[in-house]
Amino acid sequence: MKKVAFYTLGCKLNFSETSTISRSFEEKGYQRVEFNQDPDIFIINTCSVTENADKKCRKIVREAQRINPDGYVAIIGCYAQLKPQEIAGIDGVDAVLGAAEKFRLTELLDGFVKEPSGNARVYNSSIEEVLDYHASYSLNDRTRTFLKVQDGCDYPCSYCTIPLARGSSRSDTIGNVIKAAQDIAARDVREIVLTGVNIGDFGIQNGIRNERFADLVKALDEVEGIDRFRISSIEPNLLTDEILEFVTDSKRFVPHFHVPLQSGSNKVLGLMKRRYRRELYKDRVEKIKALMPDACIGVDVIVGHPGETQELFLETYAFLQELPVSYLHVFTYSERANTNALEIKPVVPASQRAERSKMLHILSEKKKRAFYESQLGRVSRVLFEEEIEDGYMQGWTENYVRVMAKYDPLLINEIKTVQLSSIAENGLVEVTEPEMVLG
Repeated sequence: MKKVAFYTLGCKLNFSETSTISRSFEEKGYQRVEFNQDPDIFIINTCSVTENADKKCRKIVREAQRINPDGYVAIIGCYAQLKPQEIAGIDGVDAVLGAAEKFRLTELLDGFVKEPSGNARVYNSSIEEVLDYHASYSLNDRTRTFLKVQDGCDYPCSYCTIPLARGSSRSDTIGNVIKAAQDIAARDVREIVLTGVNIGDFGIQNGIRNERFADLVKALDEVEGIDRFRISSIEPNLLTDEILEFVTDSKRFVPHFHVPLQSGSNKVLGLMKRRYRRELYKDRVEKIKALMPDACIGVDVIVGHPGETQELFLETYAFLQELPVSYLHVFTYSERANTNALEIKPVVPASQRAERSKMLHILSEKKKRAFYESQLGRVSRVLFEEEIEDGYMQGWTENYVRVMAKYDPLLINEIKTVQLSSIAENGLVEVTEPEMVLG
């Protein structure tokens, strides 16, 4: 029995796909082990969002060689689709598989026999040929699962390589997603996080829009055995009143939204080719807060995009400062081959990008602290996780407050109603002792 290990870089979507691919190996008789447990085969699922993709990939390949010099190393994922020949030239890589081939690893590589040095096998179809949809979900954490419902993207944002790495927008059917959710429920998972590249664009099968994301949400709300559904990220122009109003009164969808902004300047949004302007974004945030005052709202924002002057960056800073959002995911712009942003001037110096990133990270900490403070004294329902640190366990409230409580094995994978009492030195919210839970 050959041993196989997996390493995943990047987003929740990658994790869901790695988990599904790993299960296909186990079904064929392979033994899944941890990366450091001397595997015979290393599968590295890569990301392409930042310029560090190359460095990260090389580092993990070197670590695989150190663990087992005779191990077979296969690279899959977005970076593998975008730059297969570059990856094939990395010392120690035996195979590179693109977006259309990564779900056929065991079929294409047939026994995983190492190649002579410098002769990596490359399987990489043109992204225009990547049309099939592969359902996936993670099972790495028994408290919650990342369930893929959509893949690819038809939005040509200036800075983004995802359409080049994952192809056009395509989705599973509502019926298949419901079946997957029911299968997950049978595994004692309490929470499902819906994930995809552009999940608000759900509903396209074989190039035709047949269904809607709003209808998927309504159908999932009826699935028994899952306590919570969480929407991982959704474009503001696709976050409709219909969806928000349904979530407000939902049995299972939680009041937590992650809504990409990318820039608070309309001029920069235009340069980025985003499909909305700041006025619409503000309207969506205000609508969420009007319906669900305690909702948590996360924001993606990019700093240093070409054409972003200091004045335009300060527009973004002031816009975010005034918005009642809860935290920021800050990305520093990095040049990506074959993107329109490379043609936009002026280019923002790296030092200014770093300074702007620092400013927004500080603002994010302030926003998060203010949101947590607004929740103190509230009674909330917490899903406790298995991880233990210094005698404490952690969990998430429905509206995404990270809490800590003294370790109690009976609380693992349980949802308990507690009172949020204070903010600890590590920034997490302390709750009443487990024996004092309110229900």
